Amino acid sequence: MEPEWEKGTVHWPGSGLEHSTSAFQCGNQKTSQAPEKQLENATWPVTDFMLVGFSNLPDLRTTLFALFFFTYLVTLSGNVTIITIIHVDGTLHTPMYRFLALLSLSETCYTLVTIPNMLAHLLMESQTIPVPGCRAQMFFFLGLGCSHCFLLTLMGYDRYVAICHPLRYSMIIRSTVCLCLGALVFFFGFSVALIETSLIFSAPFCRGDRVEHFFCDIAPVLKLSCAESASKVLAIFFLSILVVLVSFLLILLSYAFIVAAIVRIPSAAGRHKAFSTCTAHLTVVVVHFGCASIIYLRPESGGNPSQDRLVAVFYTVVTPLLNPVVYTLRNKEVRVALRRTLVRSRGGFK
Repeated sequence: MEPEWEKGTVHWPGSGLEHSTSAFQCGNQKTSQAPEKQLENATWPVTDFMLVGFSNLPDLRTTLFALFFFTYLVTLSGNVTIITIIHVDGTLHTPMYRFLALLSLSETCYTLVTIPNMLAHLLMESQTIPVPGCRAQMFFFLGLGCSHCFLLTLMGYDRYVAICHPLRYSMIIRSTVCLCLGALVFFFGFSVALIETSLIFSAPFCRGDRVEHFFCDIAPVLKLSCAESASKVLAIFFLSILVVLVSFLLILLSYAFIVAAIVRIPSAAGRHKAFSTCTAHLTVVVVHFGCASIIYLRPESGGNPSQDRLVAVFYTVVTPLLNPVVYTLRNKEVRVALRRTLVRSRGGFK
């Protein structure tokens, strides 16, 4: 059925519907006056996102690729080395080092979620990612990030029991308890990630396709949602507080008891030995929770996207490198076990 055109009106015979042709006019004045409103009212669903990444630094892409690739190789080899040493050396089969192996495994998977994709985008012209791929990346990134927070809290509790209740340590932190606690850490971490990604991807995206980041993070993707309601933002903010702030406060509580116990140790050598078992963990805690607080303890990422990307580079590239460096260079037992493993491996090749 063909529409009948009249001056200023389109009439569809038999339908009783009339529409003004002004709705179809694309005058320059109207378009220039409210482009944001037109974009906001757009209803077409986005199927692919374009990750902005480091596109504003075209001359540095090769340099950034080489730097990030080298850091990634060092991080990956360091964490794999820690996991291998703890597995093969019987003297490290203790709860503290089992938790360290879990931390290294978490860091390894954490970097696998973001860095290879970032490296590929630095080399390729296309920087697009499909919406399902973005959702999967965000789910695993948040799941491993939340698990990391819970695992650091668990390691703080382990140090509390070891220093404040040394005679009951082997009874409280048994192998079966370690296994159950480790499973619960990842269960709760990925449960939080499932809730957050479900909230973010519950509505289509129609406010553009440019993600102001080098991976799919919460705030840049949520800005593109057709239904960015205040209740959804507050729910995600509450979960971030629950994971980051509560975990950090529990760690501080553990170390308050640890410090109180250490100052009661009569000998200086004993105090130094007790505190030396905590320095590596404290270093990782401060860096990890410091970066997480800057990014996620805000209802919205109101800061400069370039500054947010810089902080994100720190906690996705630099912080994972910190774990193997700190735990191998500052931990005497790990260094001794590494030398012992290397000597055994050389003897096996002779």
